[in-house]
Amino acid sequence: MRTEKEMYALILGFAKADERVRGVVLNGSRANPHAPRDPYQDYDIVYVVDDFETFTANHAWIDVFGKRLMLQMPEAMRNPSGEGHFNWMMLLDDGNRIDLTLIPIEKKELVGNDSLSVVLLDKDGILPRFPASSDKDYWVKPPSELFFFSCCNNFWWCLQNVAKGIARDEIPYAMMMYHTVVREDLHEMMDWYIGTLNGFSVSSGKMGKYYKRYLPGPLYQQYCDTYANAVAKNIWTSLLVMCDLFHALSQQVAGFCGFPANPEDERGMRAYIGMARNGLAYPSMQT
Repeated sequence: MRTEKEMYALILGFAKADERVRGVVLNGSRANPHAPRDPYQDYDIVYVVDDFETFTANHAWIDVFGKRLMLQMPEAMRNPSGEGHFNWMMLLDDGNRIDLTLIPIEKKELVGNDSLSVVLLDKDGILPRFPASSDKDYWVKPPSELFFFSCCNNFWWCLQNVAKGIARDEIPYAMMMYHTVVREDLHEMMDWYIGTLNGFSVSSGKMGKYYKRYLPGPLYQQYCDTYANAVAKNIWTSLLVMCDLFHALSQQVAGFCGFPANPEDERGMRAYIGMARNGLAYPSMQT
């Protein structure tokens, strides 16, 4: 696997040698001084270029970065952003990954002002003068009372769909509702909880990847226990663990932010989960 030094030499070497490339910016985790360093980090690179179409008309030039295991070009796939940039996401055969975005010099404002940005090359002095790179744009932000209430209400409300799905043996529906809807609210509450422990001055990472770093050990283990396989009794167990975890997290966040308690939703949904788990019987349906 090529080293970081070798990869930067390759990325900057091409940019310096090609007159069409006028600037280079590094984004992402490699620009984050707080991100753990490992060989799996992507090289999130932006080239600001002249003659943009000459790069996109023939993609063979990206072979300079090495042989690839796989390539993705989001702007050439379904649902492109259409903002005017183009990117090549390259997984190279030595394990390195480069996410290379080209921005036409006429649209250099697309470079943006993300706090995780480092100028590596600026031939014409046209790129923004970024402050020292930090992850402050990604720090957890404290919730308003409305957002806190909405998160709690939606979490408890949508659990009924999970419970019905398990009770009906509709496992795909139950698991999708559990992991894509309910878990999203859990993650939001976990982020706020982490914020309360750290003065809302840290990032929990994309999709919670830093939860293990910031959560107390027992809470992190409890979070891991919210994952289950597709066996109904195990989903019920993990669901109840999630209820207990969300309760603890929301109590901490409410206390820290001074929000009023609202236990009715939790009480009602726990009762419904118990009913669904034990099997609902409607007298009108009995014969």
